[in-house]
Amino acid sequence: MDMQRYIVPPAAFRGRTVVVEGDDAFHMARVMRMRPGDRVVVCDGEGREATAVLTRVEPARAEAELEEFRPSAGEPAWTVVIAQSLPKGDKMELIIQKGTEIGAAAFVPFRSERAVVQYDGKQEARRLERWRKIAKEAAEQAHRGKLPEVAGVTAWRELLRTFPEYDDVYFCYERRGGEPSAGLRTLVRETMSRVPDRPLKLLVVVGPEGGFTEREAAEAEAAGARPAGLGARILRTETAALAALACLMYESGEMGGDE
Repeated sequence: MDMQRYIVPPAAFRGRTVVVEGDDAFHMARVMRMRPGDRVVVCDGEGREATAVLTRVEPARAEAELEEFRPSAGEPAWTVVIAQSLPKGDKMELIIQKGTEIGAAAFVPFRSERAVVQYDGKQEARRLERWRKIAKEAAEQAHRGKLPEVAGVTAWRELLRTFPEYDDVYFCYERRGGEPSAGLRTLVRETMSRVPDRPLKLLVVVGPEGGFTEREAAEAEAAGARPAGLGARILRTETAALAALACLMYESGEMGGDE
């Protein structure tokens, strides 16, 4: 049986000791009913993990002695960031949860013209706190070694300015100038041939339920994005993000594709 895993802040590691506080300590003490002597896996959220032996377990604070640090095995080679226009309801929660399990490195929620969701400051702060909690829980469940970042809600033009930070930006847009966009597989293999010597850093941009406007598509291309098709079927916004991510994980060799 796998040991329970917890992602804790790097500052919680103090020499050969780790201190766990807050919800994680409560989970150990009250949910899992752990006792001194039990073993857990603790991750620093930056790619390292260690087996640890609990020496103190209380609802507000737990302490453990570290046995051995090692690189986390659950991280993909490529860095894939999902930029998702704000969808309706709890779809963002699904995208973050499942995207974290598949291997997304980060999520950037953004506002686009056809997005109907609007948050005030307090609502946005509450949503962001929940999204980050969902990412943490999903990362622990999936044996991730790095905690995916969930950024605050970003304006469209701010997102465009980040495009040069990536080896390529795939803009999920089924038609370009009346013709079908190039398939994602074709585009990523072109990127791989252009950047052959290191793991890729990629951005996938997904629109809201109503899709992107032609103006947004033109602005995205002008900023360096490439329109990418995801097949002959029309996908829901939450499906598009996860399908694109899974395709990229496969092409990276993560799921048995060609290296």
